[in-house]
Amino acid sequence: MDAPSSHTRFAAIRARLEAFAPLGPLAWAYEFLLFGFKQAWACLFGGLLLALLVATHLLYPADAGLARYDFLTLSALAIQIALLVLRLETWDEAKVILAFHVVGTVMELFKTAAGSWVYPEPSVLRIAGVPLFSGFMYAAVGSYIARVWRIFDFRFTAYPSRALSAALAVAIYINFFAHHWLPDLRLALFAALALLFARTRIWFRPWRAERWMPLLLGWLLVALFIWFAENLATFSRAWIYPDQRDGWALVHPSKLGAWYLLMYISFVLVAAVHRTRPRTVPPAKGSLASCS
Repeated sequence: MDAPSSHTRFAAIRARLEAFAPLGPLAWAYEFLLFGFKQAWACLFGGLLLALLVATHLLYPADAGLARYDFLTLSALAIQIALLVLRLETWDEAKVILAFHVVGTVMELFKTAAGSWVYPEPSVLRIAGVPLFSGFMYAAVGSYIARVWRIFDFRFTAYPSRALSAALAVAIYINFFAHHWLPDLRLALFAALALLFARTRIWFRPWRAERWMPLLLGWLLVALFIWFAENLATFSRAWIYPDQRDGWALVHPSKLGAWYLLMYISFVLVAAVHRTRPRTVPPAKGSLASCS
């Protein structure tokens, strides 16, 4: 359960849903639906932002006095404030989002200058060629990880040391910049990730029973989801890649690798706030520990 200081309005809803007890085979279906509901709640910030990107692309007036990108910036800021005021997000999660905003904006400034992608529409609220709403897109990833971590009460087994995991995250972040001049070390970084986390399991609680999956697989599933969202975002011309200048095209699947590495950096940033708590197994009945 969340500590009282970190309660959001969702905590009471979650408690009621988790207290419900359907019988027989309905229990499996209920757990599946509850898992989906919790995931959707964790995606709240990112889902609202993605909906705004698509809606403004389709409906925003071309002759509006406020540029679409500036409207997106102000709307994202309003969503963030509303989540805090309505206690739909904790202050710890807001701190994570701020860190993602800074890290993401720095990367955006470099990548747009290098021509990796562009923001094709005009705006006032921008730094160089980067509109300020772009930082909120990175923040949406941080928001999701921070919320899902708390909602599912993540625990870990065979998690490597914080020093090693942080050093690898720094190396990955540097490579995002350095590969424009130096050899791209992406394959070596993937190999290091596989070696470091091959035995790591993430344990989570959708309802009453603990479930687990390899942490490497969990990152892949989230990266795949982000890639789908990126296709919607580029369709809405939130940003475009060079091969999309003359019309929308599917984002190349190779971008999954970049999202996977960014997913890892995101995870390590959130872990600095939430800590990677180890899973503890209750002692078996009749053991000395259970009788003490």
